[in-house]
Amino acid sequence: MSQILQTKEGLVSICTSVRCLPLQFRVVLASFLQTPGVPFADSLSEETIEAAFQEEGVTFAQGEDEVYTPAVTLWAFLSQMLFKEEQRSCAAAVARVIVMLVSLGRKPCSDNTGAYCRARAKLSEPALRRLVYHVADRCEDAVPDAWRWKSRRVGLVDGFTVSMPDTPDNQEAYPQPASQQEGLGAPLMRGVVLLSLATAMARGLAVGPCIGKETGETALLRELFDRFRPGDVMLADRYFCSYFMICQLKERRVDVVSRLHQRRTADFRRGKRLGPGDHLVRWMRPPRPEWMDEATYERMPASLEVREVEVAVPQPGFRPDVLVVVTTLLDAGEYSRNDLAELYHQRWLAELDIRAIKCSMGMDVLRCKSAAMVRKETWTHLLAYNLVRRTLLQSALECGRCPRQISFTAALQKIAASWTQGPSLDDETTAILLQTYSQHLFGHRVGHRPNRVEPRAVKRRPKPHALLTKPRDEARAALLAGKV
Repeated sequence: MSQILQTKEGLVSICTSVRCLPLQFRVVLASFLQTPGVPFADSLSEETIEAAFQEEGVTFAQGEDEVYTPAVTLWAFLSQMLFKEEQRSCAAAVARVIVMLVSLGRKPCSDNTGAYCRARAKLSEPALRRLVYHVADRCEDAVPDAWRWKSRRVGLVDGFTVSMPDTPDNQEAYPQPASQQEGLGAPLMRGVVLLSLATAMARGLAVGPCIGKETGETALLRELFDRFRPGDVMLADRYFCSYFMICQLKERRVDVVSRLHQRRTADFRRGKRLGPGDHLVRWMRPPRPEWMDEATYERMPASLEVREVEVAVPQPGFRPDVLVVVTTLLDAGEYSRNDLAELYHQRWLAELDIRAIKCSMGMDVLRCKSAAMVRKETWTHLLAYNLVRRTLLQSALECGRCPRQISFTAALQKIAASWTQGPSLDDETTAILLQTYSQHLFGHRVGHRPNRVEPRAVKRRPKPHALLTKPRDEARAALLAGKV
């Protein structure tokens, strides 16, 4: 009993200053069970979060008695990303804030969501983006070479879409597809994400509408060029395999591994033969596309030497029997045909990582009702995702396994289970809990299922409800008028 009172008194004494625990960003790190000294813990420190918010002008609610400080607001916003359905609501987030305050010996706040929603709107989108990139970059730099592909940083690139509430502001920024009748569709946002092959973290994201010029995945990828570093390798599907995309990446000393675009054909009778189904070929510069200005076009080389590798897919159930992989890794001695085939086979991991973000974390349907808040919600999703992945890195390093061999969902569940109690635990207790979780995560291994084949069908039948074929207001009026 005395130990509990002593701990509570210690917390109360800390909370007498303006920089008390609920006002500090330590509350965020504590709920992710981060303590000094553990691997990757310095990838995102309290000082880094505070500096990012201060530099972006996020300095509201600095008084001693304020509840929704930037730290507590970010903590509550992140908690919404760890839960689904009713537990993702703002009311549930405020309830978690109340539990956290009481566990710290503080007076509980009101359960009204207005103050929290106003504080959440003051969070800075650039600050959230900086935190996402910071933790991803620091972890990427710290991973062992054994987790990399031939000691190279490999970035997985893929696109996705997410929907959001049908509000006028969301519709204006992210219009619904033209194929959907007005009032029946939902606003749709397109995104392209850059993921790390080694850590599975989100290293970059570009979003935009699905309708209009320069809204395709290739246009969004060009916004992410600065997220690549010299020496990186971009691994992507054939949609991103274009002459100018490869040239612009080569300017940044970034190599490319991609499937041959469907509009190109490979003729292995031509070019410089490197082996069976492996040759060097020279592509000629195509006409200038509309999106490229004249100066940039003139800077592009008149021809481009690439390597084409034929990869057989003998596995039943896979659609192509043979595919061609295009790469700028021209040295057949250092990068063999089998090396490139195995690397391209890992491109599918991008689909699994996006599934973890959209399905496991529920980002497929966003909740915010304004375009600005939708973007903040998206970046907060990625921040929570990267921080959960950091826990996986710590567990993988401790048990001597690759982080992709451990279940992301299991790590997400364990962090969510201790979320509200994390800030009230001392460093010793937090370290014990983190070590316990790491040992348990070792048992939640992702099954080794190479070339897994599953039908694209669901077993559970949907409920036999009729589809909504007119705007909801019209359908409701017709129902009240007895016309249905």
